[in-house]
Amino acid sequence: MMNSTLSLPSSADILRVVLPNGITVLARENFANQSVVISGSLAVGSLLEPEDKQGLADFTASALMRGTRNRDFDALHEALESIGASLGVSGGMHSTSFGGKALAEDLGALLSILADVLRNPAFPADQTERLRGELLTGIKILMQDTRSVAFENFRSLLYPAEHPYSRGMFALAESLPRLTLDELHAFHAQHYGANGMIIVIVGAVKAEDAVRMVAEQLGDWQNPAQPAMPKVPEVPPLPEPRQTFKTVDGKTQSDIVIGWAGPSRLAPDFQAANLANNILGVFGMMGRLGKTVREEQGLAYYAYSTVRGGHGPTPWTAAAGVNPKNVQRAIESILREIERLTSELVTEEELADSKANFTGSLPLTLETNEGVAASILSMETFKLGLDYLKHYAEQINAITREDVLSAAQRYLSPKAYALSVAGPALDG
Repeated sequence: MMNSTLSLPSSADILRVVLPNGITVLARENFANQSVVISGSLAVGSLLEPEDKQGLADFTASALMRGTRNRDFDALHEALESIGASLGVSGGMHSTSFGGKALAEDLGALLSILADVLRNPAFPADQTERLRGELLTGIKILMQDTRSVAFENFRSLLYPAEHPYSRGMFALAESLPRLTLDELHAFHAQHYGANGMIIVIVGAVKAEDAVRMVAEQLGDWQNPAQPAMPKVPEVPPLPEPRQTFKTVDGKTQSDIVIGWAGPSRLAPDFQAANLANNILGVFGMMGRLGKTVREEQGLAYYAYSTVRGGHGPTPWTAAAGVNPKNVQRAIESILREIERLTSELVTEEELADSKANFTGSLPLTLETNEGVAASILSMETFKLGLDYLKHYAEQINAITREDVLSAAQRYLSPKAYALSVAGPALDG
């Protein structure tokens, strides 16, 4: 296969093969250096865990690297260190992600270790309990962080209680201590398998060889009990403002989160919403929010906005960190910018600048094997097509000011929103 570091990854230089057991393998050659990168995902996430077992999927994923039936903790990590390789696994709502890197000559060894970790975890009691303690300590730290607390409470306001996106660290802090080793074993046995797995390999290895090595290590993996990932329910627009103010003792800063259920990555208007968000709180020094709330009015230490665009209606948020005395003024200022974005066309200059930002930054994300692998994984995950990047600039440049306004109006409202504030107690 031909490969050019000057060309965008596409169907011309990405080999895509679906193995008989359901694993999708995508490989792209790059002999500019001698490394190889693995990036991928499994069709298992916290959507599959019982509501009273929150954290089970993430705990299981994190514990995979704590030892297998073939290698204990020390042997596992010594095997990686002996070839100068890295490997990690992490859980998520919709999938369990993994990634690694090694010299091209050690790809077979790295894939062997990955297969062992995914297929044969031992969940050793000592290492798993140590991991539990680390996770609980991390949660306790986050529960004292005003920004984290604000986002956690925001989620419970925005999403119905039965929606999986409403789950957060507060419930996790209660359920994690109760999860047993038997439950980790059972969750892995039932949910881990090859069906729906994606693995991307980019680097100094022939694409056909990369696919062959994956098949050798994982091609016989079968799990007849593996269930399909459930779909995420839609979220109705909020009919009115919902708000909560949480006191976090010993803090000097208040953190504000205002938001709505945003578009999924699969929504036809995702990129229009993405451009709207770039103008609102990203481009330059954090867009309009940075200019007005932080620079001109001096109300915030930081101010920005984020549209996540995942599998479902993930949040579209505006956030700011402020002096507690400026909370109300900062909220009003943010909402004025939302009103402006949903009632007026953005300027030609703003749109042109954001388009140039989007298209100009694309090559930078593809300068490394890691960046290329991440892009290919995203294209496969969201079924964007292998030629997505070839047409990316054309798609972005076709978006009009009217498209941006329409997307903002569809998802945002200055009159109906979820508002969460966390910080020191306010006088009065």
